[in-house]
Amino acid sequence: MNEFEDSFEGDSAEKTKGVCPHCASSNLYTDYSHGEIVCRECGFVLEDAMFDFGPEWRAFDEDQKSRRSRTGGLVRYAKLNKGLTTEIDRYDRDIRGGAIQPERKAQLYRLRKWQRRSRMSDSVQRNLSIALPELDRMCAYLNIPNNIKEECAMWYRRAVSKGLVRGRSIECVVAAVIYLISRKHHLPKTLEELEEASGVKRKDIGRSYRFVCRRLDVKMPVATPIDYVPRFASELGLSGRTEAKAIEILEEAAKKGIISGKGPTGVAAAAIYLAGKITDDKQTQRGIAGKLVGVTEVTIRNRYEELARALDLDI
Repeated sequence: MNEFEDSFEGDSAEKTKGVCPHCASSNLYTDYSHGEIVCRECGFVLEDAMFDFGPEWRAFDEDQKSRRSRTGGLVRYAKLNKGLTTEIDRYDRDIRGGAIQPERKAQLYRLRKWQRRSRMSDSVQRNLSIALPELDRMCAYLNIPNNIKEECAMWYRRAVSKGLVRGRSIECVVAAVIYLISRKHHLPKTLEELEEASGVKRKDIGRSYRFVCRRLDVKMPVATPIDYVPRFASELGLSGRTEAKAIEILEEAAKKGIISGKGPTGVAAAAIYLAGKITDDKQTQRGIAGKLVGVTEVTIRNRYEELARALDLDI
């Protein structure tokens, strides 16, 4: 390697694809420190005024990189303005904290008023101004994580833009979207829970759910009993061994086809009850039914007998 090639070795140089128009060599390098593209064979400079689209600062580790970056926050679909907005506050203070001159207060008042009106300029924005706080409230009530809440907000925006909310209550469509997305992520919520959170009848939620799936061309996700086991075990305070045993029982029952057509919540509760008896982490049928929403003691007893009989468990 000659002296010319040595000058372009290092962190500021990178191999570049292309062909030199002078010697037809493809051995090109980009020198970021000088903003040039140079041929390594003949030294011909193909470009001498490259634009640097990176930051003007340097960072030597991830901590410096995160502290020095000046990008804005993430796009939040659960926020009315997606988290990207400006705000004219009401305190009539300048950037230094001093009082605004009296003749400018009227101007700031008009700016605030028109900013507020521009946010509610159409029916979609007015709908979202009511629906997104309701979505936030219901997700907090149901302990739904933020990533699922953001996806619910994105799908609700899609439903509003297609006019699917017209003629239906906002709470009903919000509950239907939560029902859809939670089932999609295998963290299903029951219609009874959504009815309690939204104040809308479960029959109306189910009707809106089917309508949204049909109009948005979404395949209805199927909730299995295994999806309910982790949440039920957490609510009942059971051990991980009992939870794993319940999932094992349900997998074996699914292979034999004895849980098809049965309500998933009842089957999951019965599997937990059966697993608790095996692992000595015992729970009573009445205690399980009292702590879980949408599960009755009779259902647990019937599903438990079917599981024990089909799996040849003498307990």
